[in-house]
This record gives sequence, structure tokens and C-alpha cells, in this order.
Amino acid sequence: MDSLFFLIPVSIVLVIIVTLVFLWAVRSGQFDDLEGPAHSILHEEEEEVAASEETESLSDVNDEERKDSAG
Repeated sequence: MDSLFFLIPVSIVLVIIVTLVFLWAVRSGQFDDLEGPAHSILHEEEEEVAASEETESLSDVNDEERKDSAG
């Protein structure tokens, strides 16, 4: 019985803390865009491929310029 006098206030305090954290998350916009991060993962690979192709084409141009200036 003595443990109930300890556990009930502790559980009430924990419920209040969890509620406050949840309300803070809702007000700060944490749940506004739930699908955006999932879609960004799919499009991230395409952007990396385009960036790597761009880098490769720039290195090819630099190699050609070096050959022209040396030869």
C-alpha cells in the first residue's frame, strides 16, 4: 500500500511531462510534413547521380584543356 503513495504521483508527473512534450512538438511543427522526408529519400539518389555526372563531365573538360595546353 505504501508503494501506491509513491507510484501514483510519479505516474501523474510522467503523464504531465509527456503531454507537455507532445504539445510542444505539435506547436513547433514536428508533425506538419509526414511524407516529405520519405519522398526526399527517393529523390536524393537522383540528385547524387546528377551531381556525380556533372563532376565527371567537368573533370573530362579539364583533362582536355590540359592536353591542349601541353600539346
